[in-house]
Amino acid sequence: MQDCEKRLPCGDRMTEPPFRPREKLIEKQRYFQNLHRHTYLKGPFDKITSVAIPLALAGSSLFLIGRGIYNMSHGIGKKE
Repeated sequence: MQDCEKRLPCGDRMTEPPFRPREKLIEKQRYFQNLHRHTYLKGPFDKITSVAIPLALAGSSLFLIGRGIYNMSHGIGKKE
């Protein structure tokens, strides 16, 4: 007895329809393979997630550290 006969008859294999048509997939592959950028910057929103968000986090943390140092050096915001 073959493997496929144990589970399902060979002619009744369940296949899932593709998420995208094959032509669109090939078109996207050509686009991304021809781009000469870093891999993590190839998508349309990758500059936001890979550059802008880390820069914003670094800028805000530097601001908060600077404000904390200023407050400590001038004695502002102490609990009594």
